[in-house]
Amino acid sequence: MALLFDLLSPQWQVHLASLREDIDLIDDKLKNQNGYLPARSAIFRALSDKYQSRVLIVGQDPYPNPAYAMGLSFSIPESESPLPASLRNIFKELHSDMGEPLRSNGDLSDWQQQGVVLLNRALTVSAHVRDSHAHLGWQRITDRIVEVLAEQGVIAVLWGKSAEELAPYFSESDRFLSAHPSPLSAYRGFFGSKPFSQVNSRLLDLGKAPIRWG
Repeated sequence: MALLFDLLSPQWQVHLASLREDIDLIDDKLKNQNGYLPARSAIFRALSDKYQSRVLIVGQDPYPNPAYAMGLSFSIPESESPLPASLRNIFKELHSDMGEPLRSNGDLSDWQQQGVVLLNRALTVSAHVRDSHAHLGWQRITDRIVEVLAEQGVIAVLWGKSAEELAPYFSESDRFLSAHPSPLSAYRGFFGSKPFSQVNSRLLDLGKAPIRWG
């Protein structure tokens, strides 16, 4: 079995070299878990060298449903339904914000291919137990990932208190904060926040192509 660090792309191995011991420690802890999500090969799926990073969307942790977790925050495999509640609310806001038809395909790989980094604060979770790896040590790793992305000029979309902890890495013009899209908080500031149009407006200001969200 490959070491967890070795699953990182070469570029991210360089960025995270100073945290090699921390990643190895998480790797040891995972080996003592009775299974975890997503699949080991997908843990770092959000960190791809194939696409130039332009936008960051931060989630809390992978879906604890084994059928859903795929290594991209909020995303599920195209073949899976129904959509998780948070993802349904994201698509409702997209429809309201930009007039896009309501998406039925929950696979957000098309966003990633346009440079949207779909990152969770914790990159693993125990099956059926939400937030179960919150204290495994992932935040130190993802903090550094976000720091690198901010240095590269990425625009941040930060939903919920956990994601908002990352706001200091970004200038006010390059971060968009709101409540989390979960049913518990979506009506307390997520709906109506217009993150998709605001991100595209900022990208255009920077001379970059907008994201095709639909």
